[in-house]
Amino acid sequence: MQTPDGKDIIPGCEPWSADGGPHAVLVLHGFTGNPQSMRGLAEAFAEAGFAVDLPLLPGHGTSVDDMLTTGWSDWSAAAEAAYTALAARSDQVVVAGLSMGGSLTAWLASRHPEIAGIVCVNPALSVPEPIVTALGDMIEGGLDRIPAIGGDVADPAGREKAYDATPLAPMLSLAAAADEFRGDLGKIACPVLIMTSTQDHVVEPVNSDLLADGVSGPVERVTLERSYHVATLDYDKDIVAERAVAFAQRVTAD
Repeated sequence: MQTPDGKDIIPGCEPWSADGGPHAVLVLHGFTGNPQSMRGLAEAFAEAGFAVDLPLLPGHGTSVDDMLTTGWSDWSAAAEAAYTALAARSDQVVVAGLSMGGSLTAWLASRHPEIAGIVCVNPALSVPEPIVTALGDMIEGGLDRIPAIGGDVADPAGREKAYDATPLAPMLSLAAAADEFRGDLGKIACPVLIMTSTQDHVVEPVNSDLLADGVSGPVERVTLERSYHVATLDYDKDIVAERAVAFAQRVTAD
């Protein structure tokens, strides 16, 4: 399978969708990840009767070189397009995301008050300033990537098919976008479900607190004690699916 611009997609990392309805769920993957990390959750929503769209974000699922030329504007535009298309054929839409997908989820909810509810798993809402400075210094020094940040999973059976390197300029783009839209979190008035791993080696758990404290809508929180960052593939993946599906059913109930 190929992307719309002709790039070969890594097997197992393809976008996925399912018919259903009348309600729908948009599912968004994380930075340097792809739909493989969210496929189980997407399928759980589908099995519960929701229409589901799990897109492959630009620059992901092919090669790190392809991602080097992408940034927040590309990923947010893709998320916006996917949401618009799903909303056009559904009565109500829930949005769910992991890590950067959680950032995109919150961003969409700040722009679309009609969203029924959002689910954020270990959302990335802030990149520490020392890291931002270090990334800029590395780029000025001629580096365009560093070792991978993907694959943070406690369960040996839960392998994530993320890139084996982290592109620096796109990561700076994510950091800048998070700083910019964090001030809009108060516009999120819909119900919010936040699931947070106590041991996360990629995104500090305090990011979940930033989201919970910033939104104006009701917040439900779940602590994931056995999982690392990619909780959707980890020991608590069944808890993630069960709580997310129950939440989506509740906020879309007629």
